Amino acid sequence: MGIDYSKRPATPPAGSGPVSLSKVTLTKSTPTVSLSKQGGGGRLHVNLNWNQTPAGGAPKGGFLKRVLGAGSGGIDLDLAALFELSDGRSGVVQALGNAFGSFDAPPFVNLDADDRTGAATGGENLYVNLNQIAQIRRVLVFAFIYEGVASFDQADAVVTLTPAQGAPIEVRLDEQAGGARMCAIALLTNTGNDFSVSREVRYVSGHRDLDQAYGWGLNWTAGRK
Repeated sequence: MGIDYSKRPATPPAGSGPVSLSKVTLTKSTPTVSLSKQGGGGRLHVNLNWNQTPAGGAPKGGFLKRVLGAGSGGIDLDLAALFELSDGRSGVVQALGNAFGSFDAPPFVNLDADDRTGAATGGENLYVNLNQIAQIRRVLVFAFIYEGVASFDQADAVVTLTPAQGAPIEVRLDEQAGGARMCAIALLTNTGNDFSVSREVRYVSGHRDLDQAYGWGLNWTAGRK
């Protein structure tokens, strides 16, 4: 692949502007929104979270037993992103291979941490430096199941993209996933000093299928974390 970023940087500071309490939910009927309408530059915070309590709030077993069944191992749900810069460089930001990226240097996208258990209430978090929008051609936010046998439609997962100013943008992974272990969630495309955010919710089997579906052109090898 084009670039391998292995050093995890410190979490970038939040924007200083006010944050709207309203929310924009991208759906099949309204799949796209402009970030400029949500407040412009600064830091875009991308959060992946999922329901750890089954409907009805069963006290024993909780989310993991509902999804995996009693006696099964845990689930490791990962947030990640493919990036393509304006100079043609491309790559991936993900915990797999310790490619955590960078916020203040190329690729201007970084993954904050890796929750190996799903127990963290804050989920997984990724940041995009919107002040460097001229350097970024496109970013594809995706998630995959690293361990466990659950499918995304069982996890009740939701991704929220929150700009420094403006309303959070929500994408729910609420469609039938079958046996797919990876989901393309949202595509950020540079439209000229702005990003359009498009809902994808497209399930694929793995990294190569994701790459082929969106024409990224990376060379993939097996990796671990």
